[in-house]
Amino acid sequence: MNANTAFYNAFEAGDLDLMAAVWLPEPDPVCIHPGNAAIYGYSEMMRAWAMIFANTPYIQFFLTDVQVRVDEDVAYVTCTENVLSSGEGAPEEGFAGGKALATNVFRRTSSGWRLWIHHASPVLSSGGPLEEAE
Repeated sequence: MNANTAFYNAFEAGDLDLMAAVWLPEPDPVCIHPGNAAIYGYSEMMRAWAMIFANTPYIQFFLTDVQVRVDEDVAYVTCTENVLSSGEGAPEEGFAGGKALATNVFRRTSSGWRLWIHHASPVLSSGGPLEEAE
């Protein structure tokens, strides 16, 4: 889905204008980054993105396990975000890696698909469901 690609392209570019164009301003969008509280509302979210971009010199996403579902004017994408980044949390002069499971919910508007909800949860174990249940 092109709208999902646009979201990750804006994130990797650290471009607030591109990110603003991805999101649905109304009704209140929601963004939940791994390990953080939910951010509600377009204005609050754009402030949060500005802070993220200011403190993330480099980030790259390799998406795997991508699943897309479209149901009339609502669509969602689930995926695994395999992340490579530098900045806070990364070793000095190096990069940090991580994994999150993400759900991105989109609504169709007169100007195309817009991101309504982004929720990413950290992957804490490399094992599968059976290993995690034990």
